Amino acid sequence: MDSLTQAVLGGALGGAVLGRRFPRGAILGGALLATLPDLDVLIDYGSAVANFSEHRGFSHSLLVLTPCALLLAILLSRRWRDVSLARWWAFTALVLLTHPLLDAFTTYGTQLWWPLGEPVALSSVFIIDPLYTLPLLLAVLVALWRPPSRRALALGLTLSSAYLIWSLAAQHWMTQRVRAELAGIGITPQRLLVQPMPFSTLLWRATALTDDQRLEMVTGVLDHPGSMTLERFPRHRELEAVAAGLPEARRLVWFTGGLLDYQREQEQLVVTDVRLGVPGAHPFRFVLAAFDGDDWRPLPSTRLSDVRIHDGMWSTLWRRTFAIKPVLCLRTLQLGEAPTDCLDTAL
Repeated sequence: MDSLTQAVLGGALGGAVLGRRFPRGAILGGALLATLPDLDVLIDYGSAVANFSEHRGFSHSLLVLTPCALLLAILLSRRWRDVSLARWWAFTALVLLTHPLLDAFTTYGTQLWWPLGEPVALSSVFIIDPLYTLPLLLAVLVALWRPPSRRALALGLTLSSAYLIWSLAAQHWMTQRVRAELAGIGITPQRLLVQPMPFSTLLWRATALTDDQRLEMVTGVLDHPGSMTLERFPRHRELEAVAAGLPEARRLVWFTGGLLDYQREQEQLVVTDVRLGVPGAHPFRFVLAAFDGDDWRPLPSTRLSDVRIHDGMWSTLWRRTFAIKPVLCLRTLQLGEAPTDCLDTAL
């Protein structure tokens, strides 16, 4: 999640645990401590793919943060002896461990068990979601104004936690709808990802992989069943085979679960994480190899920065979310009145 959300979550937890002893200091300290795991973005791991896939790595690992929280609690208990070690550990552990746990609800991927296992990505909330952040922000502001305001903090934490539960329920609902619609036209996807569009859990994007195609769909909580549109994108399996021989491409497969697009652009192999962004506006696109006329030559990975979002993007999302316009074409990020407006196949 974004830094503001992590800060207000840490501040709310800090105030709830130690607000009576440190009325404002616990909130400010919790907010500061909660942002520390994201400082790993300052580390250069040597290549664009490494920087992308190592973020939310060791600094977000429960196996690393748990002993760090205990060590920090011991140090704090020696400085402020009137607060028990158990309460200091409750403070440090809750603030530090909820950071990666919250990140795991997003699509990017969080290595909760680094150096073991694969990244965890529940994909039920967007990286910025005001409906999650606002209750925590208001609670923290109230507590800073009139400390310790533990009831306000408890209410903010309860509402934000309930929103996360709703996001999982809504995701399951939308997933069942997508699977049913695909089954109706005889498609059983190899891989299916259903995740929210920006800023809410009312509008959802589904990405499905078949043998030779990637299918993209948009559906919403306020939609009528059967109104989904289907847009098709070729998978370019021949380029996928080329990438399979590149270590950094294999790293991307591991990090994304294989939800990648492979393109040949200006004699270069460009691999895109299709989980993040939308078609035509994916933020993580990497050049991994160049074609020299006879064969593909590996290159040190570089990230392309040519993402373009049209000026009316936010208005477009708003109108589609509340079904003011029934169709959103992901390929063009344009609204339509009928599935045929996407110039593709309708479900």
